[in-house]
Amino acid sequence: MLAGAALTGATPAGAASGPAPGVTYSEFDIPAAKGTTHAHVLTVDLRDPHVRVDLLHPEAVGARATVSAMADASGAVGGVNGDFFNITETQHPGVEATGAAVGPAIADGRTLKASVPDGQRFGPALPPGTSTRDVLGVGVDRRARLDSLALDGSVRTRDDRVALGGLNQYALPVGSVGAFTAQWGGVSRVRATCGTDTQRAAPCSTDTYEVTVRHGRVVSAADVPGSGPIADGTTVLVGREAGAQWLRKLSAGDPVSVHHRLVAERSRVPFRFAVGGYPVLRDGAPLPGLDAKTSAVRTAAGIANDGRTLILLALDGAPAYRTGLSIAEVADTMRELGSTDAFSLDGGGSSTLVAREPGAAAVSVRNHPSDPPERAVANGIGVYARS
Repeated sequence: MLAGAALTGATPAGAASGPAPGVTYSEFDIPAAKGTTHAHVLTVDLRDPHVRVDLLHPEAVGARATVSAMADASGAVGGVNGDFFNITETQHPGVEATGAAVGPAIADGRTLKASVPDGQRFGPALPPGTSTRDVLGVGVDRRARLDSLALDGSVRTRDDRVALGGLNQYALPVGSVGAFTAQWGGVSRVRATCGTDTQRAAPCSTDTYEVTVRHGRVVSAADVPGSGPIADGTTVLVGREAGAQWLRKLSAGDPVSVHHRLVAERSRVPFRFAVGGYPVLRDGAPLPGLDAKTSAVRTAAGIANDGRTLILLALDGAPAYRTGLSIAEVADTMRELGSTDAFSLDGGGSSTLVAREPGAAAVSVRNHPSDPPERAVANGIGVYARS
């Protein structure tokens, strides 16, 4: 329970409004340790064959857009913001922030990216036992679940092979080779060689190399990672330290094959959609070590009814409610809403919940973002419904 009190002012389930059959919207006050906050919730019935959820995302991994713009562009009836992301680069003067998300991302069954090293993430400290590989997603069986997605990939030449250290991510592990595809977009790839596995603010590497592979053969190389759109059928390999030294052995015309996939730690059911963040509730119990002191505006997602119900929550950022919840209170709130598993998403000025009024042509922002009018974010969770 939150501060000894139950959730108040919630719309009764039978009378809840909704943008579409199988999707309901409600709002209510939450008495919390640092004052009352206000929640906005979308409840999604994944048993309804007319309803689905998927990743909201801009045209490129290295880009940002508002939740409302992404929802309207893709025809979603509702949604919330998603993963934490590379929002700024104050520690690396002259280096462009990419806007890319921290964790893995899967949209419509397609892998968009893998996760950065734990020490390179943006956002609050991770709870013990969690990592940037953690995801919330929905499988091809239409059940929501929590899992962890690791990158399994390689770069092969005639005579050698190296494990792939990254895929379309803003930070590569020290000494690795990472792959960038057309899905990355045109933003600079220099950021991928900055920081270390444990220190995001560490200097950029001075030992880098980049190789462009088109239709399975090396076509060009450069000492410094570049920028600009990557064509379909082309992969740009970026190496740092030992990875750079490995790439320098390649010459124009050399055959190179690049393979990659995301591997789930627990589920054997392929994900149709997955977004990064971190778990706060598992099997009905809050994770040990959750922060109970720092309150903020939050976004979270919960799983109920054996994966058949998805609960999307965003807090209001209006001044009267801006004290928000601690992560421990988020876990308690999601459990009170019926979740057995729950996942924290990006919060603060990113927290946004949108829903379409019945008959409306576009969604509207239901909460009051604390960074008004709406922050451009890396991705989100979209709710879709067809008649």
